Amino acid sequence: MRRTRCSGRAFTLIELLVVIAIIAVLLGLLLPAVQKVREAASLMTCKNNLKQIGLAMHNYHDSQSGFPVGYYDPTPWPPGYQTPEGLDHGPGWGWGAFLLPYLEQGNLYNQINFKVDVGDPSMAAVVSTPLKIFICPSDPNYVSTFTITSNSAATNVGPSPTGLNSWVLATGNYVACNGNDGVDDFTTPPHTGAFLRASKGFRVGDITDGLSNTLFVCDRPSFLSYSSWVGCPTGAANPFKLAPGNYGAETTLVMCHAGETGPNTPGVFDADSTWSPHGIGVPYLFGDGSVHFISNSIAIPTWMALATRSGGEPVGGADF
Repeated sequence: MRRTRCSGRAFTLIELLVVIAIIAVLLGLLLPAVQKVREAASLMTCKNNLKQIGLAMHNYHDSQSGFPVGYYDPTPWPPGYQTPEGLDHGPGWGWGAFLLPYLEQGNLYNQINFKVDVGDPSMAAVVSTPLKIFICPSDPNYVSTFTITSNSAATNVGPSPTGLNSWVLATGNYVACNGNDGVDDFTTPPHTGAFLRASKGFRVGDITDGLSNTLFVCDRPSFLSYSSWVGCPTGAANPFKLAPGNYGAETTLVMCHAGETGPNTPGVFDADSTWSPHGIGVPYLFGDGSVHFISNSIAIPTWMALATRSGGEPVGGADF
């Protein structure tokens, strides 16, 4: 029987290279689009986290007749800088820890002894527990826990009451607004934001600028500095990761400020400055529970006005 041989022309090297080049171009066009879709999804998740935190804030207010403190420390506002009276004395539990029952984390909340310092060894299992609600999915350097230590270079940090100088904490990307001044600057009058070092938080009536005009909580990337939902182990020094050798006090773990530089300002690397994993701006929870994306180009007077709880500055919704 006679067989018929099928013959076909094979690809030449030039044709193959052309096909590869076309695929490369298509991939080059497709990848940015995929990245944009991923970032949009991550931003949506981040905003939803902030909305849930906002709802928890108001449920806490209804139950406790006030919002949570920035972090719990009854030390009076200091009479001067670098004095033993002015430094943090603990216990240092942060605003996030107080919200746990309102974020479906009542069991974890019940394990906390709020009378002991955040850095107390008995609290080690609690403070190293990561919680999804406090994680921004856009953080490129996220790890579930981090180790923070004391450091003699942090001159505004006092001694640890527990005798320890190293703590493992759960990462949390969200920090509360302390006002216009650096959160660990004890040379100023009492800070002007809605969240302070205190033993009791503010009520709605104390925020006379209006809840819709007051910054509450935003996100922070791990590449700037450490942050945690837990609070502030007394004696911990928070490193400026983008400016090695510099440190913020433990308070920078849970709070930020909005001062004379806007979000994501190049060259501003303080541990408590406002940066965001989203780059072109920062998603911010306002006091009324709404979430707005604040552009890096926001006018500085508006930015600073939004950070105060009772500054009396006129701010309109069209300004941000």
